[in-house]
Order: sequence, then C-alpha cells, then structure tokens
Amino acid sequence: MPVRRTQRSETNWWWPVLSEERSNSAVYRIWFERTLPPAYAHLLNGVAEALGPASATPETPLVALPRAQAIIAAARIQYNGAVMDQAPELRVIARMGIGVDNVDLDAATARKIAVCNVPDGPTISTAEHTVMLILATVKQLPRMNHVWGSGRQIDFFNAYDGLEVCGLCLGLIGLGRIGAYVARVASALGMRVVGYDPYISAEKATELGVECAPTLEAVFDVADIVSLHLPLTPATRHLVNAARLAQMKPGAYLINTARGGLVDEAALLDALEQGRLHGAGLDVVDPEPPEPDNPLLNRADVIVTPHIGGVTTASRQRLWQMAIMQALQVLRGERPPHLLNPEVWLHS
Repeated sequence: MPVRRTQRSETNWWWPVLSEERSNSAVYRIWFERTLPPAYAHLLNGVAEALGPASATPETPLVALPRAQAIIAAARIQYNGAVMDQAPELRVIARMGIGVDNVDLDAATARKIAVCNVPDGPTISTAEHTVMLILATVKQLPRMNHVWGSGRQIDFFNAYDGLEVCGLCLGLIGLGRIGAYVARVASALGMRVVGYDPYISAEKATELGVECAPTLEAVFDVADIVSLHLPLTPATRHLVNAARLAQMKPGAYLINTARGGLVDEAALLDALEQGRLHGAGLDVVDPEPPEPDNPLLNRADVIVTPHIGGVTTASRQRLWQMAIMQALQVLRGERPPHLLNPEVWLHS
C-alpha cells in the first residue's frame, strides 16, 4: 500500500503517514501489555484498534488477547507458546526495548510469528543512567545523604572518602550499543576502560577506546568498577557469582543496568557485608518488582532504582513509536528493520 512521508524532523522523520487509500481498508487489532498513553494514541488512528491493556485487568491480564493480530510487549509477561496460542491470528510481537528474554523466540518462529525489538530506543538513556550510578556510588551519595540527615556532627572533610573516577579502571561486560556509549563517556571522564565481548573484534574495541580483555575473568581482575551490559540467557544467569565477586579488587563497585538475573544477589550481599565490595548501583533486580524484604534495598552502600534507566521522555517516545511502527509494518506485509527471527520472513 503506498504511503507518503512527512518532511523529516528530529523526532519522527521515519514515521509513515498513511494515504487516503489505507484509511478505507481493514483496521488491525493490536494488544498492549502496558497502557498506551494518550500522547501516542494518534499512531493508531484509522489504522488499528487498541486491545487491552493487560495492566487494566491484573487478575485476568490476557482476557483481550485472543483477538490480537499484534502484541506490543513490555517485560512483565512471559510470552511462551501457551500465551501465543491464545491469539490464533497473532502475526507479530514487538518488544518495547532491547531485551527479549521474556519472549520465546523458538516458539514464535514455530508459529510463524515475527518478533521485533527497539534496540536504539533506550540506548542513550540507559547509558546516561549507568554513568549516573557509577558517579553516585563512588561518591557515596546514599551514605552521605543518610549521615547528613542523622544530625550527627561529623568532620566530612576528613571522614568522607568518595573517589574521583578520573584514573580509575572501568570494566565493561558487553560492548553493544549501551556499553559502547558508556565507554565513550567514561573515556571522556579520564577513566581507563577495559571490556569483554566475544562478539566484538579487537579493532572495534580500539575504535571505542576500549582495551579488549581476552577473558571475562581478566575484566574482574583489573577493574575498579564493573558494569554489566549483556542480555540475560540461560548461559549468563548469575554470571556475577561468588567466585567472580571474589576476583574483584578489594573496595570495587558493581553496576547493573542490564538484567537482574545476571547477578547472584545473595553472593553480592555477602560481598558487601564482608567489605570486599564497597558499593553497588542497580537499576535491575531479580525478581522485579523486588520483595519488600530484599536486604539490598535498605543498604547505605547500594543504590537501587526501579528499572528506569532506559525510560526518559525522549526514549519513551522512540520506544512507543518504533514498536508500533514495526507491528504495523508486519501486518502490512513489510519487513521490519529489527526482526529477530528472520527465518519467519524467509518462509512466509
């Protein structure tokens, strides 16, 4: 179906404006896990009917799913074969974000359901959040905030032992979009950056200003701060365990803005209590939301934020627009730019 496009702008130059012919054709049915904000409802006008959202019926979140031809997926629901089978006409699952650890790609492929993500949507926001957590932890902001409000008389000039990051070694596990952006910012702050990513060549690492470590262990050995930027898979679950935490320098810091399941939280708690680690900055925990009695939540040496690293006003716009755009592309028979199971397209 022909489309005409608006003149390019900074925010939506790629968004197709459908022609008058399209407005007279059938309306698609898109199910939303999360409530579609009014600011983005116009993206469906004359094109698609919004079903759900799951969050509106928490006791029966999938009640509106059977009519869906497309899903705009968040991160709370596990999209396995049983869920997919509830929507016989389902053709595409579009994830609002990078990670697809809650989508069974094999099950989707077997059912000829396309799966897309939005890899560029949260990159800048997550990288900035990572740098914020690095600075806040090494400057000991939670501890200082607690002490300052306690009323105790303290000679902060002599007692405060916050660090300068300039000259420290940052170890990055994963050098994809987010890890690469963090590397550039850290280098600008004067940090030595060492990274491990088996999918990145030494030449590419050099372009990023990163020393390419030969092994994962080599990063944990030398880094003052280790930051995680890799997906959660069966192979990476509890990648940061007691053994790897024991490898880290005494007084080192751990940052995680990727997935909570990458870290063995019991081992992290033990390392903090034993004083081997000086602090941690976490935007993700396992499970989410955390249990109220999770001991990491109330420690002065830990910052925990509610998985908001990739969510700012700018990134939210990119995530909504790109996820909906790709869902509509698949429904129109157009190949989306971030298709994760291309074999579906090859055999369609």
